[in-house]
Amino acid sequence: MRTGDPMKAVVQNEYGGVDKLHYVTDAAEPELADDQVLVSVAAASVNPVDWKMRSGAAKERFPLTFPAILGRDVSGIVRAIGSRVGGVAVGDRVMALANNTYAELVAVPAADITHIPDGLDTVDAASLPLVAVTGDQLIRMGCQLQAGQTVLVTGATGSVGRCAVHSAKTLGAKVIAGVRKSGLEAAKALGCNAVVALDDKDQMETLGFVDAVADTVGGETASKLLSKVLPGGVFASVVGVPAGSELNPTVRTMRVGALPDPPRVRTFAEDLVAGTLVLPIAEKFALAEVGHAQTVAEGGAGGKVLLLVL
Repeated sequence: MRTGDPMKAVVQNEYGGVDKLHYVTDAAEPELADDQVLVSVAAASVNPVDWKMRSGAAKERFPLTFPAILGRDVSGIVRAIGSRVGGVAVGDRVMALANNTYAELVAVPAADITHIPDGLDTVDAASLPLVAVTGDQLIRMGCQLQAGQTVLVTGATGSVGRCAVHSAKTLGAKVIAGVRKSGLEAAKALGCNAVVALDDKDQMETLGFVDAVADTVGGETASKLLSKVLPGGVFASVVGVPAGSELNPTVRTMRVGALPDPPRVRTFAEDLVAGTLVLPIAEKFALAEVGHAQTVAEGGAGGKVLLLVL
């Protein structure tokens, strides 16, 4: 089913820089399947996977079919529902991990939708779905963390890192926040058991062994941390298995993606409302400013960057 009108969207026709992102007002509306919900998008958010997909850096895992619409997070208002959808009604405020969300309308499987709790702004809700499931699955599915175990979360003050820390604390684990030296004060506010500067040689040398590393940064830092994992422990990462993993055969390595988990997203949203989880929003841009928004986010915005659609 289509509603018949063209919509606003950001369309990409080839891999490349932000100049390949084109804001249009005549994009084809998505078709609505019987098991889907059509969402009028209030906001989408900008995530690292977006610019990696745009540039082609992630095309082996996430190839684009052109013309393409990027975006994985969505929050908004239900505009229409498929004939086999229950539990959601037109006018409901919802959010989801979805696809093609840099657009005015998005068709989302009803099974992937969750309602936005009272007390959470509809626009701000777009900051949550992808980072919530990524951070949570990094801890639960990647590290397979148990209560009482110790986990080091790298990039702990980033959006995925914050969600990983929150998940680990909820499980009753001991959490070490790993950050750059410049981020130590911000990391202390996370309420972890300890904080370590990953770019400080002395602090790295005194770091004890851990049951697991939940990695969100990769690179040389990740490779160095392999030797800090206890035999039989896990090194789980959202950016890939680090170089040198074959030199540590007693450590299990895992690459973690992100799968829809609406109940978990709802729980994280309720924790945002309660104040037990803090997820900073750095800047908000109009959808037409998408190129600038991606540039700001890729440069390190210090929080989520949102695209406002409605």
